[in-house]
Amino acid sequence: MQIQETEETKIAPGLKLLLELGPVACFVIAYTQGARIVEWFGITGILEEPIMLATAVIMVTTALAIGGSLWLTKSVPAMPIVTLVVVTIFGGLTLWFADETFIKMKPTIVNTQFGVVLLVGLAFGKSFLKTVMGMAFAIDDDGWMILTKRWGLFFLFLAVVNAIVWRNFSEAFWVGFKFWGMTGLTFLFVLSQTPLLMKHSTEEKEEG
Repeated sequence: MQIQETEETKIAPGLKLLLELGPVACFVIAYTQGARIVEWFGITGILEEPIMLATAVIMVTTALAIGGSLWLTKSVPAMPIVTLVVVTIFGGLTLWFADETFIKMKPTIVNTQFGVVLLVGLAFGKSFLKTVMGMAFAIDDDGWMILTKRWGLFFLFLAVVNAIVWRNFSEAFWVGFKFWGMTGLTFLFVLSQTPLLMKHSTEEKEEG
């Protein structure tokens, strides 16, 4: 989830990271500590199951993160809104039917949507990534087009990986992968784009 910023609405990197990764971290904590949480708060019913409790937690914390970013930055781009809508829909279906399959599908649905939107935009000569992250990187238009293509393909890659993991591994493994695996893969991907950002940087050209 990327939070849109301007010079007037910039927030501390640590707080921004908390708003972006907080909901998933809370999901993992709620799942792994589900038994204790249920006991502490005397929770009964469907939420006694760790995966159901974690689903309810990520629905609430995602909404809180969106509200927090809106309050701090005065605006929220489309990607977090899409995430909130999908989390609400698939989380709601998970709780309503008591079937964790829906929440496990959510990352695949979200990443597929992001990937398709970025690649379709490229087909029409538009970099939607620049629209969302234009304040983050000072690179030329060619750089934005290449970066958008790579992010689009990476989102589709994450969608496929999530589908493979939740279908072939245990629920506990998938929950851990949802945070550590996805975050690690994203970090490595972002790091791998450094040469591209340096090559197409407009800051160096302006200084020259």
